[in-house]
Amino acid sequence: MPDLSTKYMGIDLKHPIVASASPLSRTIDGIRALEDAGAAAVVLYSLFEEQVALESGELAQLLSDGSLSLADASEYFPQQHDYPRDPDAYVEHVRQAKDAVDIPIIASMNGISKGGWLDYAEKIAEAGADGLELNIYFIPATDTLLGMDIENIYLDIVGSVKEKVDIPVAVKLSPFFSAIPDMATRIDEAGADALVLFNRFYQPDLDVRKKAVLPTLSLSRPEDILLPLRWTAILYGQVECSLALTSGVHSGEAVIKAIMAGADVAMVCSVLLKQGVEAMGDLISEVEELLEELDFQSTNELRGAMSMEKYIEPTVFERTSYIKLLQSYGRI
Repeated sequence: MPDLSTKYMGIDLKHPIVASASPLSRTIDGIRALEDAGAAAVVLYSLFEEQVALESGELAQLLSDGSLSLADASEYFPQQHDYPRDPDAYVEHVRQAKDAVDIPIIASMNGISKGGWLDYAEKIAEAGADGLELNIYFIPATDTLLGMDIENIYLDIVGSVKEKVDIPVAVKLSPFFSAIPDMATRIDEAGADALVLFNRFYQPDLDVRKKAVLPTLSLSRPEDILLPLRWTAILYGQVECSLALTSGVHSGEAVIKAIMAGADVAMVCSVLLKQGVEAMGDLISEVEELLEELDFQSTNELRGAMSMEKYIEPTVFERTSYIKLLQSYGRI
């Protein structure tokens, strides 16, 4: 059988398929089910900055002074009674998850400011988490912010967390930076152990009759892999940290594509929510079968085989792909 083992941000994994943050990890039974289904590691659902701010009494101040209203208008935040009131319960969840399963547990923190909520990174590490994923979910909605302001938010958070913990730290990156390779390199240099490509920004809908904003959550589709696939192939070899591809991974073939582009792991969520955790086993089997069909002995042999690094002239990688795409329309 092919060797599927890989290393993600310094953590040894039995194969490259990781269960990304989802409702499946909200319970210990759910985490056990993911392990039983074959997941190489599990990323827990996020601890939100607002939860910590509420517990500490800082939420009202954060909302009123605009620190968080940059991401969304304050009137659209859930009422305070809607927030889980005990972020320490999240830390305990990490501890219980580590006791319950043998696979690596990667905690997740979601926020947009360099504040007291980051102290929980240290508590999470002490609870036994194998790694920490920073989900910096930030939508700039004011013309008072410059591009460099957004970049500095990421870098400040990464730097602050790296000062607090010794466990590896991944950063879930946005696809909307004007110069992704530069930003990726700077986050890498700030100490990030991995980049997760990409954060999916969920888009609200509008109810025209009620004149109301409707929260809308759409699961990923197979074609959603194209954006992170492209940038994984570009970033491979330009950064030293690990790369994780997430979004649109619905098949074993998609996992192979991610590895060929340069990813160390492919993260899955939507396919598990749609088909059940049993789909994890199907993905693993498909990867094994494809490797045998392609006559490769391991996933490591494939890594980066279709990345930009393999092209003698990198600009050709981008321009020729672009030109071929436009010229091929209508011929298929």
